[in-house]
Amino acid sequence: MIEFRDARRADIDAMVDVQNAIHRAGLRSSQSDAAFVEERYFDPEHSIACTVADRDGVVVGFQSLKRAWPGNPYGVDEGWGIIGTHIDPEVGRSGIGRSLFARTLAAAEAAGLRHIDATIGADNAPALAYYAAMGFAPYRDGVEAIPHRLDL
Repeated sequence: MIEFRDARRADIDAMVDVQNAIHRAGLRSSQSDAAFVEERYFDPEHSIACTVADRDGVVVGFQSLKRAWPGNPYGVDEGWGIIGTHIDPEVGRSGIGRSLFARTLAAAEAAGLRHIDATIGADNAPALAYYAAMGFAPYRDGVEAIPHRLDL
């Protein structure tokens, strides 16, 4: 059974494990650590939502949504949403991403967002397929990463 809930600081190490599993699968360019996860997903100034997928007490995936800020590393217009999805490859293609996105989409609508950006590694075929299935489409050129958007 999978439970979807708000991420907690106690989940940081498990979230690192998920990102590092993605890295080991060759779908993430760098390894993660607790400082990175805390900074990226628990930033109270820009965070809208961060939801984890917990299977029998083990975090197997998570999705975050932030409001873009001036000078963000993705070049996303201020006020847009920035989404990130991280699912352990061992449980991919099981509906977890779709369930996470339903919760994130509700949070985006509640926050009044009009657009969400997903900047996806050009060589990450599973992520490109996932975001296309969620309704995202490319909107800017990219070399190593391809920016996709969803209009709400």
